[in-house]
Amino acid sequence: MAETTLELIDVSRLRVGMYVQVDLHDASCSLPTGGLLITSDAQLAQLRASGLKRVRYSPKQSQVPPLPEQGVVPTWSALGVPRFDDPPPDPVALDAPAAAEGDAGDGVATPVDDASASPDTPAPEPVRSPAAQRRALLADQQASLDRCEHQFSEATRQLRGVLQNAKSNPGQAREVAQAQVDAMVGQVAGMGEVAIRLLSEKAGQETTFHAMNVSVLSILLGRALRFDDARLASLGMGALLHDIGKLELPDRLRWRDDHAPAVERRLFQGHAAQGMTLGKKMGLPAEVLDVIAQHHEHADGSGYPSGLKGEQIKPLARVVGLVNQYDNLCNPGNPAQSLTPHDALALIFARQRDAFDATVLAAFIRMMGVYPPGSVLQLNDERYAIVVSVNSERPLKPRILIHEPEVPSDEALVFDLEQHPELGIQRAIKPLQLPRAVFDYLSPRKRMCYFFERSLSGGGRDASP
Repeated sequence: MAETTLELIDVSRLRVGMYVQVDLHDASCSLPTGGLLITSDAQLAQLRASGLKRVRYSPKQSQVPPLPEQGVVPTWSALGVPRFDDPPPDPVALDAPAAAEGDAGDGVATPVDDASASPDTPAPEPVRSPAAQRRALLADQQASLDRCEHQFSEATRQLRGVLQNAKSNPGQAREVAQAQVDAMVGQVAGMGEVAIRLLSEKAGQETTFHAMNVSVLSILLGRALRFDDARLASLGMGALLHDIGKLELPDRLRWRDDHAPAVERRLFQGHAAQGMTLGKKMGLPAEVLDVIAQHHEHADGSGYPSGLKGEQIKPLARVVGLVNQYDNLCNPGNPAQSLTPHDALALIFARQRDAFDATVLAAFIRMMGVYPPGSVLQLNDERYAIVVSVNSERPLKPRILIHEPEVPSDEALVFDLEQHPELGIQRAIKPLQLPRAVFDYLSPRKRMCYFFERSLSGGGRDASP
């Protein structure tokens, strides 16, 4: 991953969506010191009231560029920020005539009076060659992936600290976890349409992959179910800490094993009650404790620890319970038993649907699509591909990486199926069914890691087939 570049700017140019490095040794402010994604006007007001004149910010990790300096209109290329996050240029500027009306006869453009030009109208970008456009697209796509992986990695690092301090300093652990969840909820709220992004296995800390996956997908599912921000925050907190009771288990018992002796299965099932005890010490709200206690309960009464049914299970626990099951199928303790995302979703729908709330399950399938990120596909032109992201608003046309042997794998562009209706999906296949050269090119993940990014669909930037 490329080293993060920081730039020093005036505090007056900050806005929600920027990632800054906060260094407040000489200022009074309750914001945490270190990397911070500004997710609310309240955080922005604190920074501006802190007494600092300038701060460092990261263009790569920011979702938006800084506010312009007085009298200056910035361009994305000048700021080094991925173009797909930029609102489209003013079409009037792009369509402006080259010459004044009536002066086209000699083919010489008449100069335009500078005084009549609007200072807020950005100049049109020069036309670039296909090779330059491809390089720009490749840089955009890599910057977006780097940003997602950095944010995921930082979140897993913070979660690891929460788990390490949960027993010794429960109050502090709760505060750190809540700040992390609030940042995630704020980030999703500010994105408009959101894409679920598949990450590489090098991102984050493996011991916290499961909790992060469940948190990310639960927050997105709650958003699809129209939960407000307060409820999303409770949902995210419950999802992040749903397995906290496993801290009381020996390492070998922290993964479910249906073939383990009955006594070990009972010990494993006790992690829900252990989590409730620890959650109360942390001072977690009742809604969050309900998630911890009930995330293994099933709508048909087949779950544990209490065998609850239907509406006896709290709404937030129904969401986390479904997402937890999906991730456990994709990322079991024994990787040899893992299912592809497509097969995991198909199994839940075909054989386990009675165990989950019907409304929640329908929303989850709509959100993930028939081919969730990580699914390996064969297209209708016989080429192979892997799904790298799905727009949760338009999931039937995922963004895919196609095997193109004439293009090096590290230079392959992500391809948006939504923009090419002539290209379809023939079937999902298991990674081991791929020819060896294709397998090496697409590099199917052994473990699925998900994060969210601003959806690129409809942005007009895509590779040609």
